[in-house]
Amino acid sequence: MNRTALFPGSFDPFTLGHKIVVDQGLELFERIVIAVGVNTEKRGLLTPENRARLIRDLYRNDSRIEVVIYNELTGKVCRQLGIDTILRGLRNTVDFEYERNIMQVNQTLFPEIKTVLLFTPARYVAISSSVIRELVTFGGDPTPLMPENIDIKNYL
Repeated sequence: MNRTALFPGSFDPFTLGHKIVVDQGLELFERIVIAVGVNTEKRGLLTPENRARLIRDLYRNDSRIEVVIYNELTGKVCRQLGIDTILRGLRNTVDFEYERNIMQVNQTLFPEIKTVLLFTPARYVAISSSVIRELVTFGGDPTPLMPENIDIKNYL
C-alpha cells in the first residue's frame, strides 16, 4: 500500500488551516506531496512559484513533505507520481458539497484514486486564502491566520 497522499490546492497563500490539514494528514500518511495548482477562477496574490517557496520554507526541515507545482488534472498528477490518495480538508458544508462533486468526477475518471477528507478543527474554520488575500490587499495583518514564522510580505 502506498502511504503517500497528494494534498492539492491553489494555496494562494498557504494558511494555518492548510497546515492543520497537513499535520492531521501526517498522522495517517508517511509522506504528503503538496501540489500547488493554478486555479484560473481565483484572483492570484502570489505566483505559483512563490506559493511553492512559502510551503517549502515552512517544511524545510520535514523530509515527509514534498512540494510540486502543476497545471493539469489532479488525477493525472497522482498517476504520474504513483499516488493513489488525494487528501482534502473540509471547513463547512459548502466545502463538503464541492469536494464530494470533485471526488465523484475523480472516481469516474481515475477509479484507482481515493479521496480522504479531514475536518478542520472549529477554531480554524474561518481561515481561508481569500480572507488572507483581502487582508493583504487592504493593509491588514494576516499573521494570526498564517503558519508560525511565515511573513507573507516575503512572498509577495
